Amino acid sequence: MASPSPDDQVARRAQVLAGHLHAFHSLSEPSLSSSPCLQYSPPELASPPDEFNFHDMRKIMDGHNLQDRDWLFGLMIQSKLFNPKVAGGRVFVSPDYNQSKEQQREMTMKRIQYLLDCGVFQGWLTDSGPEAEMRKFALHEVIGMYDHSLAVKLGVHYFLWGGAIQFFGTKRHHDKWLRDTENYAIKGCFAMSELGHGSNVRGIETVTTYDSKTGEFVINSPCESAQKYWIGGAANHATHTIVFSQLNINGRNQGVHAFIAQIRDTDGNICPNIRVAECGHKIGLNGVDNGRIWFDNVRIPRENLLNSVADVTPDGKYLSAIKDPDQRFAAFLAPLTSGRVTIAVSAVYSSKISLAIAIRYSLTRRAFSLAPNLPEVLLLDYPSHQRRLLPLLAKTYALSFAANYLKMIYVKRTPESNKTIHVVSSAFKAIITWHNMRTLQECREACGGQGLKTENRIGHMKSEYDVQSTFEGDNNVLMQQVSKALLAEYIAVQKRNRPFKGLGLEHMDRSCPVIPSQLTSSNLRSSQFQTDIFCLRERDLLTRFAAEISQLQTQGQSREYALLQSYQLAEDLGRAFSDRTILQIFLDAEAAVSSGPLENELSLLRSMYVLMSVEEDVSFLRYGYLSPDNAAGVRKEVTKLCSELRGHALALVSSFGIPDAFLSPIAFDWVEANAWSSVER
Repeated sequence: MASPSPDDQVARRAQVLAGHLHAFHSLSEPSLSSSPCLQYSPPELASPPDEFNFHDMRKIMDGHNLQDRDWLFGLMIQSKLFNPKVAGGRVFVSPDYNQSKEQQREMTMKRIQYLLDCGVFQGWLTDSGPEAEMRKFALHEVIGMYDHSLAVKLGVHYFLWGGAIQFFGTKRHHDKWLRDTENYAIKGCFAMSELGHGSNVRGIETVTTYDSKTGEFVINSPCESAQKYWIGGAANHATHTIVFSQLNINGRNQGVHAFIAQIRDTDGNICPNIRVAECGHKIGLNGVDNGRIWFDNVRIPRENLLNSVADVTPDGKYLSAIKDPDQRFAAFLAPLTSGRVTIAVSAVYSSKISLAIAIRYSLTRRAFSLAPNLPEVLLLDYPSHQRRLLPLLAKTYALSFAANYLKMIYVKRTPESNKTIHVVSSAFKAIITWHNMRTLQECREACGGQGLKTENRIGHMKSEYDVQSTFEGDNNVLMQQVSKALLAEYIAVQKRNRPFKGLGLEHMDRSCPVIPSQLTSSNLRSSQFQTDIFCLRERDLLTRFAAEISQLQTQGQSREYALLQSYQLAEDLGRAFSDRTILQIFLDAEAAVSSGPLENELSLLRSMYVLMSVEEDVSFLRYGYLSPDNAAGVRKEVTKLCSELRGHALALVSSFGIPDAFLSPIAFDWVEANAWSSVER
């Protein structure tokens, strides 16, 4: 058959184009008739009556210190230091990210002074006990909801510097440093990370020796890669720092220890033999003055060794009750646990803010109509939009319970529970911060162009919170640590022929769960199935992981090499442990609620959390825990749950208890907020 001539091709293309234009004209004609301008209508007017009391839900979600939280919300909203601005007839507070990093840092310090004067930090280091610690957590969470820079600056000072003195120091350090730290007379930082070593703290290169003639320690940065890096507070404001360094006594390296060193005098001048430099502009957290520190044979008193774990006598003899170097090193990492707790919790509240804004916007913003004369459809009435936001909302509920649990086991810690706290905090820090970044991105996109404006918070929060995936431990490294701990427990059980105890692994002693060959909606929503499928995955992955490590070692590989080669199973196992632990925490939270609307709502959220986790993790199909037909059933059930949760979306984000002023203009009357009358002229 002869190919068409060029003229025939042009004619054909013109005919097709004309058809398209005619069709477009026909479809467009009805919409050209007069139509009323869009008007904002509060979502409360259109939402069905709440089936549960969202004040009661907030009590469960926040968990503790609601009055303290609301008191601090009020302090911040009423002060001009927190940059109040009116939009759409409402007042919103949010940092001015158009400021230079120098201006942002200045504002951070002014806000700290205001909060200090209001008594916010009272008892943060001088009171003790679970109640005092939970109050500190609650107030720090509220601060982070306003500005991550402000929370990080305070976290470094109180939780890291102050926490190190509490944990590593003894009475002489507590008496000398804690009250001045609490009152901010001393401004502390935490010099652990180096240019050449971040996650591998054991490999840091700063070296400290002891001079028995003068009774002083001498701290030195022997090479450029030993410079302390990313040290929050060091660039401008810190007067003192905790220095993590190798301790060399009489030519023998005793491992990493912690020392107190002064880096600035009371006038802000850098101390002799210390060099400090700026880390530079960052993609976020520019209200924190991250800096670099070099120590050029800096001399400090012998008493500045934080000596709860080890000490050096005046004549230079090294003493420690912990003889095992590995156990001694583990003891020095204790402050990082509190850091991981605060990071995980703040990430949950970041997710709550972004979801509250995006969901409120989607309940008032319309786009397209299904027929020419029908009104445009609310964004959240589109099944695709529900799919984007509502599973993330359910998971945020699950992770909120997990974060509360993490705080509780931390404040009630005992020497026996330290291992559990380390494993759970590592797992939850990774899972929650990954979830937060995913949620922020989805919410940013769900708000369209409005999500790009800094006044609407979500877009900028992405850059502010991105750092959480790597500081206080790279998430991927943390998940491998979790899997190593599970493997160690598995091997110990096998060697000693004893039952599993701890880390929630007791299910490994029971018979292997059996998943029905055909799953119904009732099956999928039952807590028994949900527990079984998560336990089945975890026990199988742990068994596979142990078998793979053993096989590689049998082939002559070292344990360390075998672990490196099995990283994929390790990551799958870390997630499986996290999901199963979070589900159990969720079930415990449900069990504490009286039967009724609140319990029913939690059941829906729990089913959504589990089924979205099953749908998204290919290991359920890869290892045969679910058949393809059952996996398809899970997907359909998630869609059904989205439809059921749609009517509760407003009540669910209202239950977060976030004041309107901490949200953004698009969460409310976004038409009025963008009206010509709002333009500054």
